[in-house]
Amino acid sequence: MRPHHVSAFALAAVVAAACGTPEPAKPAQGAAPAAAPAAPAGPPPKVRVYVTNEWSGDLTVINADTQTAIGTYKLGKRPRGIRPSPDGKSLYVALSGSPPAPPGVDEKSLPPPDRTADGIGEIDADTYQVKRVIHAGNDPEQLDISADGKLLYVANEDAAQTSVVDLASGTIVTTVKIGEEPEGVKIRPDGKVVYVTSEEDGAIFAIDTATNKSIKRIPAGHRPRGIGFLPDGSRAYVTLENDGALALLDAKQHKFIKLIQLKGEGKTPKPRPMGIAVRPDGSMIYVTTGSFGKLFFLDPKTNESVGDLEVGQRPWGLALLPDNNTLYTANGPSNDVSIVDVGARTVVKKIKAGDRPWGIAVIAAP
Repeated sequence: MRPHHVSAFALAAVVAAACGTPEPAKPAQGAAPAAAPAAPAGPPPKVRVYVTNEWSGDLTVINADTQTAIGTYKLGKRPRGIRPSPDGKSLYVALSGSPPAPPGVDEKSLPPPDRTADGIGEIDADTYQVKRVIHAGNDPEQLDISADGKLLYVANEDAAQTSVVDLASGTIVTTVKIGEEPEGVKIRPDGKVVYVTSEEDGAIFAIDTATNKSIKRIPAGHRPRGIGFLPDGSRAYVTLENDGALALLDAKQHKFIKLIQLKGEGKTPKPRPMGIAVRPDGSMIYVTTGSFGKLFFLDPKTNESVGDLEVGQRPWGLALLPDNNTLYTANGPSNDVSIVDVGARTVVKKIKAGDRPWGIAVIAAP
């Protein structure tokens, strides 16, 4: 995500679907951080929450059982997207050497990107240390992992592509051409298709995971961010930052259905939908709204908002705990995370994180 400008929506672009040649792994020099404090001794908590801090380059780990921070551990430059491995033993974090560009900053005034810092950090879920950094293309922002834990799909923002990475070897299997500024990445529950959002194109690209080819470009709206699928994979919801809305998509036919507007009063004139999480039973959808400051509750049966809650400054990443009643949001400017009781629709606590918390992942003990 480049927060420094608002781009136009290219409604009638042609599908750009091209696969690159395999690319060998190469070390992301400088991306692996210095040694961090060791994780506390003893059995791990039943549930842990992991928060990437974009500006301080580290990971805050929270004991969800006690709702207290365990510690903060060094990662690398600009950690943003984060996903746990299916076995719960590792975390994969997108690291980027591209300099942050806050609103109003002239790109020409920024230092050149440090491409040696780009990569996907593989983190030990128990020691919180970086095990390796996988080369996965320029400027990775978000990612998803296949259910068998073998492949990563990575959005390379500056390169306008998605990299498909074999985790065992740490090599790029192929690349798929996407629209400009790809960000959100989400695999459909059946594993057959991955959706990738393109902020600049205002579209979602559907990639067939069997062939790793783009099979459809779906125009959706202005500046699409995150993606959430219903559990049966029939529908996808895509957050549209500049429309104050979500795009509802037929995720089987890969077709746009309609816009779902979010309305209310917040810290900006209209909501700016960013992160999205779907309840496992598909009964509720949770949406963060960035600088608007609120968490929205969307009923997928009616496709209407059924409430909202002020949670913090610029909430972005979010994750629902296994109890399906507790949700965490990452609040960038205030450097904290909010703990939300979604049943009572109240913020029960805030916990300090690092500088500019961005993404959230949850791992529960077996």
